[in-house]
Amino acid sequence: MSKLIIFSAPSGAGKSTLVKYLLQQGLPLQFSISATSRAPRGEEKNGVEYYFLTPEEFRARIANGDFLEYEEVYPDKFYGTLKSEVDHILQEGKNVVFDVDVKGGLNIKKIYGDRALSIFVMPPSVEELRHRLEKRGTDTPEVIEKRLSKAEYEMSFAPKFDVIVMNDDFDRAKAQVLDLVKKFIDK
Repeated sequence: MSKLIIFSAPSGAGKSTLVKYLLQQGLPLQFSISATSRAPRGEEKNGVEYYFLTPEEFRARIANGDFLEYEEVYPDKFYGTLKSEVDHILQEGKNVVFDVDVKGGLNIKKIYGDRALSIFVMPPSVEELRHRLEKRGTDTPEVIEKRLSKAEYEMSFAPKFDVIVMNDDFDRAKAQVLDLVKKFIDK
């Protein structure tokens, strides 16, 4: 039976980089592309990193019951997991990997129970998060401040996840994630 692996973390904790690494390891995994109402950043393409929807399209899909989970992270900035995306991957017999916010991650875990492994990627500190977000160069100082205040709130959910991976040493975090996922999908 296919399994689900959920990654959640505050913005800048390294979750997306860990997910990318994991997907390059030749395991039977497929990434669940989330939908968002935010504009693409940098080189992001529709249907690759995200399905980009307008806030109106997103609300219509919520009303249709198209989402497994969704969150209005900031006003008019929605993120969510389309049921059709997950069903399609599971029907192909693949294991699904999610890169979602903490509430979304916990909602998916609640739906799938033991069939899902929830992993919280913990940053070493809020100061280190600030440094990473500034270095990334994709957000304004105001957006960075919003992300940092949200990060402290999100970090309070960490104990509700199956596993917490501390990302203070990236090579160690990569090895830990790979080991956790291999063991989970093999059992």
